[in-house]
Amino acid sequence: MPASLELSGHRFQVIYRICGTSDEVRARAREICIEQTVEFPEALLPDGDIRNHIVGHIEAITSIGESQHEVAISYAIETSGFELTQLINVIFGNTSMQPGVRVERIVMPETLLQAFPGPRFGCMGVRTYLGVTRRPLLCTALKPMGLSADELANLAYTLALGGIDIIKDDHGLADQPFAPFGERVARCSEAVQRANQMTGLKCVYAPNVSGRGDETLRRAHLARQLGAGALLIAPGLVSFGIMQQLATDEGIGLPILGHPALLGSFAVHPDHGISHYAIFGQLMRLAGADATIFPNYGGRFAFSREACKAIAQAASEPMGCLRPIFPAPAGGMTLERVPEMRTVYGEDVILLIGGGLHTRGPDLLANCREFRRLVEHAL
Repeated sequence: MPASLELSGHRFQVIYRICGTSDEVRARAREICIEQTVEFPEALLPDGDIRNHIVGHIEAITSIGESQHEVAISYAIETSGFELTQLINVIFGNTSMQPGVRVERIVMPETLLQAFPGPRFGCMGVRTYLGVTRRPLLCTALKPMGLSADELANLAYTLALGGIDIIKDDHGLADQPFAPFGERVARCSEAVQRANQMTGLKCVYAPNVSGRGDETLRRAHLARQLGAGALLIAPGLVSFGIMQQLATDEGIGLPILGHPALLGSFAVHPDHGISHYAIFGQLMRLAGADATIFPNYGGRFAFSREACKAIAQAASEPMGCLRPIFPAPAGGMTLERVPEMRTVYGEDVILLIGGGLHTRGPDLLANCREFRRLVEHAL
């Protein structure tokens, strides 16, 4: 007889959407309870805490449509190891390779949420950092790929002079020979600081530091040393665990923009993967992003208005001690969409317009100033 595991009794829940008849769904739910925890023949499990508490519990099964059910499964908080990578593993590790199952949302007690510091700044912290108290924040991206470090710096200078709050690398800028990371960050940071001296504003430059594990950390520290004011990270490429490490690193201490590269493969199928709410909202926030970038509806991606509003909800609703973060809708946005986006997302939003600032007209500086006027006018 195994000794008692001295578990706390606290559990977190994962709400799954599972396809099938009611009998099929109940059978699949039981398989998930095993697969996501002990991954061992149920008949051979020892009696006691492993069988009774470590194995997932089916808490509720609710029909939500023809051959669609929501299933709430709870897990002992100790199965997470109180670390983000293992938490995600319990939520969807092996089951992610099985069709017809989708993670809809995660419900975590305060006893588990306390293990995750979450965003260093959050909405209010970023506002204080930038000196912007009310209006939406303005963001754009340095592009296209192929420009030299000097050309990107000149572009950053113009954008900062025009009153943009956050100028980020396009996520495709890495350490290519035409704009090496160190040279690009040094020159773009200097250009933005020079523009700030002219305007009296606090625009910040956010380089993309995504790379292999040790290189991501090196780039983040180097970016801070070279004068960057924020960081862009793609957790789908480097892992949510690495992003969490950067968010908690006292030697960095910069706001983090979470980029959705590769994460779309989890969210785009309605019957499989991880919902927009959970992956772009909850997991980004747990991992320490201060803003979550995602493709807005009506752009060049197929995200629906409802999915985008769900991301914004997950970014802001109460989640224990974790600070609310900014939703940052992007992906083919234009100045014409600004009033609509403000109506949908409110004031606590980062409006990210990239190519749309260039197609507005030949005077990029004037386009940036118009962008800012559009946001400030309503105030």
